[in-house]
Amino acid sequence: MSDAPESDAPAGDPPLADAPTSDAAAECSRAGCRDTAVWAIRWRNPRIHSADRRKIWVACDEHVAYLREFLTARDFPVEVAALAAESV
Repeated sequence: MSDAPESDAPAGDPPLADAPTSDAAAECSRAGCRDTAVWAIRWRNPRIHSADRRKIWVACDEHVAYLREFLTARDFPVEVAALAAESV
């Protein structure tokens, strides 16, 4: 990607799917956090993503509010839902 993330921005984007598909537990997308993710945060940047495209970040309980606010502060459409245990 050409845009460098801000220093407090989440580290990278998880796969573009409804939830991680590996057998390993999903790790929180917050930079520096290694806790198990229990929330899926679906979002898009309307300036570059079509209405049907969603990116997914995953979050632990501690960082779900931070990540949601990080995205909503940029006027990105955001949906937060529990990360299904069977898909982790």
